[in-house]
Amino acid sequence: MKTAIVILNWNGRPLLERFLGNVVQHSAHLATIYVADNASTDTSVAFCNDYFPNDVTVIQNAENGGYAKGYQDALRHVEADVYVLLNSDVDVKEGWLEPMLSVFESSSSIVAAQPKIKDLKRPTYFEYAGAAGGYIDALGYPYCRGRIFDSCEEDIGQYNDTVDVQWASGACLFIKAAQYWEVGGLDEDFFAHQEEIDLCWRIKNKGYRIVAVGASEVFHLGGATLAASNPTKTFYNFRNTLFAVVKNSASPTYILLIFFRLILDGIAGVKFLLEGKPKHLVAIIKAHFSFYKHLPSLLKKRKILQQRQDYYQIHSIVFEYFIKKKKSYRDL
Repeated sequence: MKTAIVILNWNGRPLLERFLGNVVQHSAHLATIYVADNASTDTSVAFCNDYFPNDVTVIQNAENGGYAKGYQDALRHVEADVYVLLNSDVDVKEGWLEPMLSVFESSSSIVAAQPKIKDLKRPTYFEYAGAAGGYIDALGYPYCRGRIFDSCEEDIGQYNDTVDVQWASGACLFIKAAQYWEVGGLDEDFFAHQEEIDLCWRIKNKGYRIVAVGASEVFHLGGATLAASNPTKTFYNFRNTLFAVVKNSASPTYILLIFFRLILDGIAGVKFLLEGKPKHLVAIIKAHFSFYKHLPSLLKKRKILQQRQDYYQIHSIVFEYFIKKKKSYRDL
């Protein structure tokens, strides 16, 4: 299979200096490497052209449209059977690519996959953004093998298997190109955060499989674009989860589901306020108003996406985590 690793960049020369060389060293024998630049104003493009003129192809997007639009614009210029959407702050090691590509050859029904994603700052622990494969509860809350909310497990080999999951992390997402475009690719309205969950939900609704591959691992710095402490990240996470539920949930009472989610979001906002983080409460309020603004277009998308199914294993990860105090996936 012809494989393309596509790294989205926006004013990220320090990250390219730190991580791009390893991607080239450990991947160029099996994949073509692209840097998709989102109209950077720093010297990122010059760095790629100066230091990797023969190993990296630069695609220059006309604007910074965020993660979703950035990849949508760039991937139209990439010819490959498999895309690898790789964050610019991910470190890879020798042998990371082979197990990932092998899994696609094992079954034609597998369309998307991710490796284990571990914390670069704490290399024996899983990282927030994807850990060892993602799931969604009945209310649309995402969680992972190896990470529930802010609790990340240590990797002691408990997730070294290859298993079906509901979503694969956008930090290191392997996806067949044909099916990527078949389901419409990333939704540009999301801008950033949770867009890979929406994409994977649509892939699952088409009857395809998504897997997490325990034989491969990468190391994610995390927070390079938006730190968890940034209210903007709170805005996108809360808003975009609502987007994904409206578009993709099979529940005939999804309106009631959304209403309940809005109440839980309000509780989360009060929690932020009590923790002395009023800007995050404001971010949730803004997220809800943005959701209401986009609701008509979301309902149109829902109508188009007729084929829907729910895959949740847990009714409420909030209840399991905060009430029953189950802090790891293996406890669920």
